[in-house]
Amino acid sequence: MTMIADNLHRIHTRMAQACASSGRTPESVTLLAVSKTFGADAVAQAHAAGQNAFGENYIQEALEKIATLRALPLQWHCIGPIQSNKTRPVAAHFDWVHTVDRLKIAQRLSEQRPAHLAALQVCIQVNVDGGPTKSGVAPSEAMALAQAVAALPRLRLRGLMCIPEPAPDFVAACAVFARARALFDQINSVGMGLDTLSMGMSADLEAAIASGSTMVRVGSAIFGSRTASSVSPAA
Repeated sequence: MTMIADNLHRIHTRMAQACASSGRTPESVTLLAVSKTFGADAVAQAHAAGQNAFGENYIQEALEKIATLRALPLQWHCIGPIQSNKTRPVAAHFDWVHTVDRLKIAQRLSEQRPAHLAALQVCIQVNVDGGPTKSGVAPSEAMALAQAVAALPRLRLRGLMCIPEPAPDFVAACAVFARARALFDQINSVGMGLDTLSMGMSADLEAAIASGSTMVRVGSAIFGSRTASSVSPAA
């Protein structure tokens, strides 16, 4: 068993234990392996261990990996910020986008999604705790953006994504994640049909699952620590 396969096993065990503690089934939470800054060989090792969904932050880096690994049945998620001039390659090569926080970006993704591909699956990124360094729409504006995005023809709105500031403990983390869950439920109360709450990472996935996350994004606990020299510049 490779290090990556062993780490994936550990993460799935943590997820299963967190689900059991919350009265949920393991199948109710999806693992998204965050492969940013790690090469195509690491992604291939994770796929060989049973992982198929991968999250990437940097567009150019992701495109190179997508091309290299095109023979594998992988699902690619864009989880980094998207500039207006990068929407076309995102629309053409990714299956999911988690970071829609402006209608302009959503409109461009819809317009540029190739006709032969299925609708692009999208989540709205919400700055749930008002973190000054975090992207995302304000919670008070999320409902209006969700309704506008849901009306776009080449997108399928799946849910919400958040990256709150690090919390000091489990209880504090749950309190912040609960805000995202409450917003998710509020948007669904008007018939939006959201099914994805993308929240929780390596350090806080237990709190996220306890609070209703349906997708956790885990990188370092699968692929190892990122060094300063391994981090690519934002594309």
